[in-house]
Amino acid sequence: MAPEASYLMAFLAGLMGGVHCLGMCGGIVAAMSLQGSRRQPVAIALGYNVGRLSSYVMAGALAGMLGSAAFLSDTLFPVQRGLYVLAQVMLILVGLYLAGLNQYVLVLERAGGWLWRRLQPALGRLFPIDGLGKALLAGGLWGWLPCGLVYSVLVSALASGSPGQGAMMMLAFGLGTLPNLLAMGWAAERLKAWFRHRLVRLAAGLMVASFGVVGLLLLVRG
Repeated sequence: MAPEASYLMAFLAGLMGGVHCLGMCGGIVAAMSLQGSRRQPVAIALGYNVGRLSSYVMAGALAGMLGSAAFLSDTLFPVQRGLYVLAQVMLILVGLYLAGLNQYVLVLERAGGWLWRRLQPALGRLFPIDGLGKALLAGGLWGWLPCGLVYSVLVSALASGSPGQGAMMMLAFGLGTLPNLLAMGWAAERLKAWFRHRLVRLAAGLMVASFGVVGLLLLVRG
């Protein structure tokens, strides 16, 4: 799959996973807003999200670097192929989740629970968040919240075999989540209603899943 298609897939996963993002992160967003500075709410909100996206980019780069080890030698070709197949399967599962047809990707959220339990106390110690520096740190910690969608895209970052592509893939995913997490009030309700529309979810989910199907077909034909 071309890098551009992978970035589009990641962006769609973040954008159309908006309802899941609001459910997972809505409580954290509300807590941060209540504890944050009332004098610079826009700067604080941007700080949270810049920090969160920075964590996604870091995770993507690390995953791509780890995956690149499989491309160092021809003897590791079976590992390369295994990572590729796993990434395409995860794309299909993400697409089916976005279409509302299954929730298998959410099982992955349990994998990151141990790390979040260790980071959560550090997040609490940053309150009250009364400056941009604290907002960036809080957002950076927030980025490690266990999330099945994040982990699914990380598998694709791993299979990319490139720190740069892995980082870009996670950045695209993070940018896709921004409209839901930045929107407030009426706009948020309209976004949620649109993302919950059956045909919208089905079309976006099947589009993402089709990337995985095409990837597997290309492997079989190759």
